[in-house]
Amino acid sequence: MKYMIFTKQKIIMFAVCACALALAAIIAVNTTFTAITTASSNRVIPIYCVDRGEEKICSISFDAAWGDEQTNTLLDTLDKYKVKSTFFLVGDWVDKYPDAVKEIAKRGHDIGSHSDTHPHMTQLSESKMTEELKLSQEKITAITGKPTTLFRPPYGDYNNAVVNAVKAQNMYCVQWDVDTLDWMDPSPSQMVQTVQKKLKPGSIILMHNGAKNAPEALPMILEYIQKQGYKLVPISQLIPSGEYYTDHEGKMHLGKAPE
Repeated sequence: MKYMIFTKQKIIMFAVCACALALAAIIAVNTTFTAITTASSNRVIPIYCVDRGEEKICSISFDAAWGDEQTNTLLDTLDKYKVKSTFFLVGDWVDKYPDAVKEIAKRGHDIGSHSDTHPHMTQLSESKMTEELKLSQEKITAITGKPTTLFRPPYGDYNNAVVNAVKAQNMYCVQWDVDTLDWMDPSPSQMVQTVQKKLKPGSIILMHNGAKNAPEALPMILEYIQKQGYKLVPISQLIPSGEYYTDHEGKMHLGKAPE
């Protein structure tokens, strides 16, 4: 049987190695934490909702990318409840339904861009992103006579490059914090329940002009919101002007981001 003899020199060597391994592990953990923190702090987030304190104010919005069969019905309902909303239009939709664009503008609703061809913006080069923004802007402005300052990425798909491209065009990149999921054809009552659970001051509600049950659900949603004492305004009126930042949840705050 062999015995290992621990000399003073070997004991010191083992101790040094153990300390080195422990130090390496600590450095690795700290480096990972720093990398995660840095990546998180550098993330640019769109506007999902707005800090309006306790003021009961919110916005309802509609994305229009395909058909037009229900647009007038939605507009009539909004008129009935004296609500102004925001319609995000795809450039291709504008090409197909110019009269609908005129009618939306005539009735006093915001019109925002939803891109020109409804692509995944994150898969485009910077020049293509800019092209999507500019073309949709030009088409909307040509019909309404007013430039748009609002943009919503198709599919809600964004990254830093997308948000920065939008800001470079002096536009706000806008998402939502209340998703009715109307495109999945839930019942009108289910859509109302979703709003009931998630609505808060400064909320932005997402609907679609072509969703099957949107026309039936909209009156119920508007009645619920108004009964809760909320004022519904277009997104351009929900967003305060001036320097702003969005926090980790996408809530817009006026002023400079805290360091």
